[in-house]
Amino acid sequence: MTAYALAHLRRSESVHPAVLEYMARVQDTLDPFGGRFLVHGGVLDVKEGDWPGDVVLVEFPDMERARAWYASPAYQEILPLRADHLAGELVLVDGVAPGHSAAAKAARLAGS
Repeated sequence: MTAYALAHLRRSESVHPAVLEYMARVQDTLDPFGGRFLVHGGVLDVKEGDWPGDVVLVEFPDMERARAWYASPAYQEILPLRADHLAGELVLVDGVAPGHSAAAKAARLAGS
């Protein structure tokens, strides 16, 4: 099942040079694990709540490869370039199977 790395990164007045280096190098860490950007910043149309920052969404073939990417020496080497200079959160999350139904999930939860 497809998995995703989802980051919510806070905006800052200027982009630190280390963050620019991270951006220049991150794709090379994703490639061995089949990671690809689906969203990388862009215009947000916030409909509910407050969203102070940008969204980054990377798709992986499965959770095993998403976790392997995050734990990889190549990614761990560049992670401080971003994390030390740009506040935010990053989560790894499984996608849903084809044919997923929110109504069916609600019914399962109601029966629990």
